[in-house]
Amino acid sequence: MAAIGKIRSWGPTLVIVIGLALFAFIAEEAFRSCEATKNQQRQQVGEVLGERINVQEFQDLVEEYQEVLKMTQGRDNLTEEEQNSIKDQVWQNYVNNVLYSKEAEKLGLTVTDTEIQNMLREGTNPMLLNTPFVNQQTGRFDVTMLTKFLADYKQNANNPQLAEQYKTLYDYWNFIEKNLRQQTLAQKYQALLANCLISNPVSAKAAFDAHVKESDILLATLPYTSVNDKDVEVSDAELKAEYNKKKEAFKQLAETRDIKYVDFQVVASAADRAELLKTMNDASQKLESGAVAAEIVRKAQSQIPYVGLPVTRKALPTDIAAKVDSMAVGQTTKPFETQSDNTLNVVKLLAKQQMPDSVEFRMIQVGAESIEEAQKRADSIYTAIRGGVAFDSIARKYGQTGDKQWLTSAQYENSTSIDADSKEYLAALNTLGTGELKNIKFSAGNVIVQVTDRRNFVEKYDVAIIKHTIDFSKGTYSEAYNKFSQYVSENKTLEELEKNAEKFGFQVRERAEIMNSEHNVVGLRGTRETMKWIFDNKEGAVSPLYECGNNDHLLVVALTKIHPKGYRDLDGVKEMLKKEVMNDKKFDVLAKKLQGVKSIADAEKAGAKIDSVKQVTFSAPVFVQATGTSEPALSGAVSALAKGKLSKVIKGNGGAFLFQVIDEHSHTESFDAKAQEQQLRQQAMRAAGGFLQELYQNAKVVDNRYLFF
Repeated sequence: MAAIGKIRSWGPTLVIVIGLALFAFIAEEAFRSCEATKNQQRQQVGEVLGERINVQEFQDLVEEYQEVLKMTQGRDNLTEEEQNSIKDQVWQNYVNNVLYSKEAEKLGLTVTDTEIQNMLREGTNPMLLNTPFVNQQTGRFDVTMLTKFLADYKQNANNPQLAEQYKTLYDYWNFIEKNLRQQTLAQKYQALLANCLISNPVSAKAAFDAHVKESDILLATLPYTSVNDKDVEVSDAELKAEYNKKKEAFKQLAETRDIKYVDFQVVASAADRAELLKTMNDASQKLESGAVAAEIVRKAQSQIPYVGLPVTRKALPTDIAAKVDSMAVGQTTKPFETQSDNTLNVVKLLAKQQMPDSVEFRMIQVGAESIEEAQKRADSIYTAIRGGVAFDSIARKYGQTGDKQWLTSAQYENSTSIDADSKEYLAALNTLGTGELKNIKFSAGNVIVQVTDRRNFVEKYDVAIIKHTIDFSKGTYSEAYNKFSQYVSENKTLEELEKNAEKFGFQVRERAEIMNSEHNVVGLRGTRETMKWIFDNKEGAVSPLYECGNNDHLLVVALTKIHPKGYRDLDGVKEMLKKEVMNDKKFDVLAKKLQGVKSIADAEKAGAKIDSVKQVTFSAPVFVQATGTSEPALSGAVSALAKGKLSKVIKGNGGAFLFQVIDEHSHTESFDAKAQEQQLRQQAMRAAGGFLQELYQNAKVVDNRYLFF
């Protein structure tokens, strides 16, 4: 009993201990849950209508698109600009597809497998016509070719020699089919919207008349510029009223930010240029003396390697192409500078001759267990063909087709390196005459080639090029870095940066309304970290020093203004509004000058500039030379005024106008009601094209790509 009593005395303590333990357990789970949520958010590239896409999912879409472009364009690499464009396109496609699919789901719109199969059988969709499954005779997509490929893909999925090639094409087809479904769904939605927009014969006739009826006028113009800005006062209340009237025009869908920045580009010093010039002079002298071109080009570390094959003018850099046209064979240039790419150059023209740009040929590859046996077999084949045996019959004997194929200069002349075997092979194809045969010995076997046709003879150049960027030295960069670093460290605020920039030899520039969807800051490569800093800091902050560009720029940024998503504030648009309010007041001043005017001659006496304007129609705005502005209001007023009448004063974009119609005439076109109604429907559809923008505004789109790409 005593023990039970003692336990009871500990009751409150035990309750507290157990409660704390339970709280700690719950808190730990809550912390883990919050941490997991934060990790997911940190990996989130964007969000549309609550649908999120993480960085890996987005990267998969980007890589898919890149592989499709590489395959369709026959390329191995894409430039940084092309990659950025792909990321933008993938993001836009993702957003649009989510918007369309959500709207289609509400309306019950779908794309069935049967519809896709029917499209494949018809084979007329433009997307299908860009696939490898096009029948060359009919020019249409051939579904049987696709069916055969899909069957072959399954059959060869485990074949290591064919699996990769088949997989590439299979992935490409999946991309096409997916986009075909998305495109068709979007077209259904757009068609549904388009069918809500109709026309009628009355509006069609009015639109036709607005196009064909023309007027010639005498125009009196008093430009707004004729009134001095200092003579027009604009109050804050007037600006506020104008702002409220046009507020919807100032709505922005994404946050933007304004910056001031100092960008300093490091360039080669006089000593750096002198050192490079010495190297280039030495290379020029050696080339001129007859030294081996490939060796001299390699030792000079030229941007353009010497491959030893004649190439067309198109394969040469523009500055080099301009030189070789006027050079004699064997001539070597002195070093010359090309400012557009910041290089020093030396060129030697080794040969120049007329050669075919396109060569048709056929070949038989000859292999065996040993090189000697392959050469012996190749000699036998070569002798047989020269003796009259049909080329294709021998090719079939060795399991080959011997089909003719074309080689063009563009297929090889931009290569940065060509091995010895390939060089000999290409040289033979370029120099053999039509019908000539050659037995080419390679390190791994022989190839019997025969040229069957040669076309489009062009000038080709065998040219050794030494092109070297005028680079700065490490010492030059270090000196520039130390100077810029001192400037940044001694000036911690924007005011100080601006005050002391000139003393250091720098200049502060401005860049307004940067968006986080941009791929770089102020046009400089390698500024992703700078972009992150801009969108992670507050107004007035000054960034650290950034090394960017092609490792040749130093950058510091100050954040001056944040424009949040939503309506721009009055201060941000004040100058534009002030101009419009001033023009309104200037119009009142000018209208008074024209008050009581009874003729164009009276208007000229009042100070107006007089011009004749011909062929004014309702369907197109008048361009007024005196103001340099397009004036839709003037077009509307002209169409409503009878011949010979004097108009009232018209308020335009560039001034006050008065006119008189002096002649009216029409085109000889015949009215086609159906065609005109169709044109009006198309115009209405274009006008309604903003529906996607409307959907976007309501989709609560979040774009965080700048954090990752």
